[in-house]
Amino acid sequence: MRKPVFKIITVVIPILLILSGCSTVQAHSETSSSSIVVKELDKDTHSWNGALLPQYPKGQPQITLLRISIPPKATLRTHRHPVINAAVLISGRLTVKTLDGQTLDLEAGDTLIEVVNTWHYGFNPGDVPADIIVFYADVVGTPITVYQPQPETSKETDQK
Repeated sequence: MRKPVFKIITVVIPILLILSGCSTVQAHSETSSSSIVVKELDKDTHSWNGALLPQYPKGQPQITLLRISIPPKATLRTHRHPVINAAVLISGRLTVKTLDGQTLDLEAGDTLIEVVNTWHYGFNPGDVPADIIVFYADVVGTPITVYQPQPETSKETDQK
C-alpha cells in the first residue's frame, strides 16, 4: 500500500509546484515585487565555427575572467587559445576571422564560444570601443592565449 501512495506523491507534488509558480525563481522586496529573470545566453558543444570543443585537460582547474576593451578600428594580433573560452560582447562591434577565412560578426549583446587551437584575430570595425567579457576554463600553468610569431624584419648586413 505504500507504493501507490509514493507514486501519487511523486507525480502530484511536482505538478502542484509547477502550477503554483514554484518553478520560477522570484524575489520580493518590501517596497515592490519583481521576478528574477534567468536567461541562458549560450550553451553548445561546438565553437562558433562548428568545430567540436576538445576535452578539458587534466590538472588543477582554474577560471580566468577578463574584460577586454578594443579601441575603434583596432586589430588584435593573430593568436590562438589552447583552452575553452566563451565571451559576451557588452558594447560596440567586433569581427573575428580565422586564417582559413571563416568570419563571425558580433554586436553588443552577442555571445561567442571561441575557437580552440585555431589561429584567428579580431578587429573592431566600429567607431566606439568594443568591450568584451571573456571566461576561460583553463588549467593552472596553461596559457590562455598564444600569439603567432611575428615575422622577423630582414636585416641587411654590409659586408665590405
